[in-house]
Amino acid sequence: MVELAWQIMMGVGLAASAGLRAFLPLFVVGVAGRLELVPLSAPFAWMSTTPALIVFGVAVCIEVVGDKFPLVDHFLDTAGTLVRPVAGALVAAAPITSLDPLTGLVVGVILGGAAAGGVHAAKATLRVVSSTGTGGLANPLISASEDAASLSGSVVSLFLPVVTFTLAVAVLCLFVFYLLAHRRSGAGDADLARGAGR
Repeated sequence: MVELAWQIMMGVGLAASAGLRAFLPLFVVGVAGRLELVPLSAPFAWMSTTPALIVFGVAVCIEVVGDKFPLVDHFLDTAGTLVRPVAGALVAAAPITSLDPLTGLVVGVILGGAAAGGVHAAKATLRVVSSTGTGGLANPLISASEDAASLSGSVVSLFLPVVTFTLAVAVLCLFVFYLLAHRRSGAGDADLARGAGR
């Protein structure tokens, strides 16, 4: 049971990192599997093969470099709405070896997809605020910090998953709190506007 909890926390931490960069955690997991640092569930053994690592490596370069350019970063964020939850589901399910492959996949899809999708949504919201407030000038700096967070989060998830799991849950809770507060504020503004119109 402890081993399963450890693997689930590892998967959620990796998935949260995939919410920032889709292919970086996939590459890290593939390398870790290749070096036998982390056992991969049988259906995901392909992630540690040479062709997969080449594809992941090229995709990482394209994603990291492309995210530094205006318009390209917005395109990547739009595409990431679909790609990042899928990547999150894959990296969350891959290290779950304590369950049968089908159950592990279901757990990975539910938890990993949700974690990656939530972090991606929070990141996209921050990008909108940054673009509005700085005219997009701060976006490359934010992008570089996202690269570092995704890489470090992926590596730490392999060895200290409790840390990244806790951070992922905290980020998602803060984002939900922000959305609720923003919605409540918007409803209050609308009520004020209706009252002023009377």
